[in-house]
Amino acid sequence: MAHHIRNFSIIAHIDHGKSTLADRMLELTGTIEPRRMQEQVLDRMELERERGITIKMQPVRMRWMCAGEEYILNLIDTPGHVDFSYEVSRALSAVEGVLLLVDATQGVEAQTLSVLSVARELNLTILPVVSKIDAPNARVPDITTELARLINCPESSVLHASGKTGEGVADILDAIVERVPAPQPKAAGVQCLVFDFGYSDHRGVIIFMRVFSGRIAKGDGLRLVATGADFVVLEVGTLAPEERPCPELVEGEIGYIVTGIKKPGVARVGDTVTTSRNPAAALGGYQSPTPVIWASVYPESQDDLPLLRQSLERLRLSDSSLSYEEESSGVMGKGFRCGFLGMLHLEIVVERLRREFNLALVVTMPTTVYEVTRTDKRVENVYSPARFPDDGTTTSVRELWVDIFVMTPPEYLGAVSQLLYEHEGVVGDTETLLDGKARVGAKMPLRELMRGFFDRLKSVSSGYASLSYELIGLRPADVVRLDVLVAEELVPAFARIVSRRRVQHEAEAMVERLEKLLPRQMFELKIQAKVGSRILASRRKSAMKKDVTQHMYGGDITRKMKLREKQKKGKKKMLARGKVDIPHDVFLKVVKES
Repeated sequence: MAHHIRNFSIIAHIDHGKSTLADRMLELTGTIEPRRMQEQVLDRMELERERGITIKMQPVRMRWMCAGEEYILNLIDTPGHVDFSYEVSRALSAVEGVLLLVDATQGVEAQTLSVLSVARELNLTILPVVSKIDAPNARVPDITTELARLINCPESSVLHASGKTGEGVADILDAIVERVPAPQPKAAGVQCLVFDFGYSDHRGVIIFMRVFSGRIAKGDGLRLVATGADFVVLEVGTLAPEERPCPELVEGEIGYIVTGIKKPGVARVGDTVTTSRNPAAALGGYQSPTPVIWASVYPESQDDLPLLRQSLERLRLSDSSLSYEEESSGVMGKGFRCGFLGMLHLEIVVERLRREFNLALVVTMPTTVYEVTRTDKRVENVYSPARFPDDGTTTSVRELWVDIFVMTPPEYLGAVSQLLYEHEGVVGDTETLLDGKARVGAKMPLRELMRGFFDRLKSVSSGYASLSYELIGLRPADVVRLDVLVAEELVPAFARIVSRRRVQHEAEAMVERLEKLLPRQMFELKIQAKVGSRILASRRKSAMKKDVTQHMYGGDITRKMKLREKQKKGKKKMLARGKVDIPHDVFLKVVKES
């Protein structure tokens, strides 16, 4: 049966038509009935439909007749955004071939090159496809030549299709059967690679996996190699795209297993499923995803803390790249320090928590990890600005850097170069591609990439530039901790880790924001931002005025003078005490506006 199976994935830059092409494939193969057909049918989440992007990879099984024989085509639809490249790598490890999709109106983009390199590393069969050929501004011949040269193949082997009209989709399905190799068994015994999993309240953990060797049926005793957990299979089946139970899954197939396990943390992405009695060796799985940015998530009401904990546990089951640990803040109360793969990943997770679990949340300003070497030679990783050591107590600080590639039309090259300079980018080689686009390589600190770089890149290039990046390790960092004092009292919740070259601008912006947000007091309020012992910015908020003599009329002026003198002494006393109760909503606004 394995020789009639083809496993493939679709990879491309964001918005190059992956989900639309998948829709036409499902329609043409009769996998989904016409009355149930809708746009982005494989994008299950409301967020995916709203934004028009794929967030979670989705496997689906199709049947296709070619040369008089029926074939099983297993497709894994993947995200296109650079933040979800981990999802793409997981999908590609479970297939033998990929469709490399390039938009006929835009050509090769930065993320196209990034995902192509992953497919080449895994020695997958690559089928080049030019999409959106029906678009009025499509440059089909030029893009065909560019794509053929990119993967070093004849132009005649480049496929053309339109996900909108369905033109060329049948040819793609035939090419998958002809060019993508059938799965080959890896070893004796049962070996299945876990590439994703879900959770059901009634059935426990549901594992999505690719069977590399052996067969699995309901009632089999299986084991997860990494965790050593044994379980009995409650159900096996395929996805089309809804779950369809079947008697067994054989080598080469992609499907699901219902485990009945209700303990979180047992199933891991990249783990190997084998039999309990005759366990086989583990397959080469995936590296654990490494969070690159961190942010603290607090419930607006501390009564919602247990619900937030349960929600993160549930979300972790469907998003293995999310990590979190409990933490406590003297101002915000208890919450969780969460690790994310990028800014879009953070945005998606927070939005899912708010929508799916109806939580009101406060999210702190995201930071990256800093490796700090203290004067006593101790080395520690710092994720929180409040824990960043004082200036002068460290011998070195290192931070994560990224290698970025920007592809832009040549007329925007000057604006892109200026933007890279403003974000501390070290520009490397610039080359001109076949379609005239410039490809700029640069290295920059990850914290600068987080500082709105992607949005500003789209702005200065009128939306034409694209970006991909990869981590390149730790490098020396020129950063300091910016502290904020209110009435000469340090407020740890307002602390920030900022670049030394931008610290003056950040200090002035912070005190100006607090001057607007903090309520007036009975005494003059001093707001300051400092680094170490040096005050960089300061604002004063005038005291409230209260006429203590308004109830008096007539009589000697000395009566009024006594009351005013008493008021003056009281204000001096309050100022000396310097205690300001900052309202909770001020912290929320500062965090949300950061």
